[in-house]
Amino acid sequence: MSRNNCSAVTEFILLGLAEDPTLRVILFVIFLGVYAVTLVGNLSIIMLIRNSSQLHTPMYLFLSHLAFVDSVYSSSVTPVMLKNFLVGKTIIPFGGCVAQMFSGAIFGTAECFLLAVMAYDRYMAICNPLLYSTNMSTSVCTLLLITSYLGSSLNAWTFTGCLLNRSFCGPNEINHFFCDYSPLLELSYSQDNLAEILPAASAGSIMMTTVLIIIISYVYILFSVLKINSAEGRSKAFSTCTSHLTAVTLFYGTTTFVYVMPKSSYTTDQNKVTSVFYIVMIPMLNPLIYSLRNNEVKGALRKLMSRKHAFS
Repeated sequence: MSRNNCSAVTEFILLGLAEDPTLRVILFVIFLGVYAVTLVGNLSIIMLIRNSSQLHTPMYLFLSHLAFVDSVYSSSVTPVMLKNFLVGKTIIPFGGCVAQMFSGAIFGTAECFLLAVMAYDRYMAICNPLLYSTNMSTSVCTLLLITSYLGSSLNAWTFTGCLLNRSFCGPNEINHFFCDYSPLLELSYSQDNLAEILPAASAGSIMMTTVLIIIISYVYILFSVLKINSAEGRSKAFSTCTSHLTAVTLFYGTTTFVYVMPKSSYTTDQNKVTSVFYIVMIPMLNPLIYSLRNNEVKGALRKLMSRKHAFS
């Protein structure tokens, strides 16, 4: 990992979000609260789905996996960010930095796949209701989940493999609050461009494929819903999709800004703010979106609370 005239970098320094000590304290309190809500919200969704028989359907199976992915995704970054607010600059070993980048890549990609799978599930439920139980059987759902996690792992290994083939010596300060691929690549030394092209192609193809699945699914859903005669029926069909569409818009809107738009079109500080939103804020918002706007989840929660109250 080193050139002939320099020693290999063994650790990196994360510069974090802010330099002002007072601002760091304020941000620490805010994001500590955000992280607590993220963990409580997502773990509550998982436990509610597990303990409520009426939520044992493919849609809520995928939602429980989305909650798990959001919890781990946020946990791979937020604790280090919180430490950074307290100490100003965080020193992270080379291996820890690579592990954090790998974790972020695998669970960030898993979120893309799961959002696409959930759109496909809504398509099957609304456009083919009579065949839904067959088309979305336990074996099909398991296959979709396995494919999602395998695809995520492959993409993460693409990023990690390309990064480990680069040489790091000299500068080791990362102008970010976590070990993201782009700032790490800027610190590396190598003549080949494969580390820039291959991960971009891998991530880009996954984003395009998942977005295409979501768009096609909702085009078919729209046409099916418009064929429903009653306004109540159309409203009920759309209500099962609004939470998912909100989550899709938030996630893909911010990730497109960071990973698709040209780097010259935004500053490092804008990159940091956008990264905070899709890594820290969205995992907190998703359980709120799916619980506050979902009558089945609210009904299951009331039923579970009344059952516990009866036994107490």
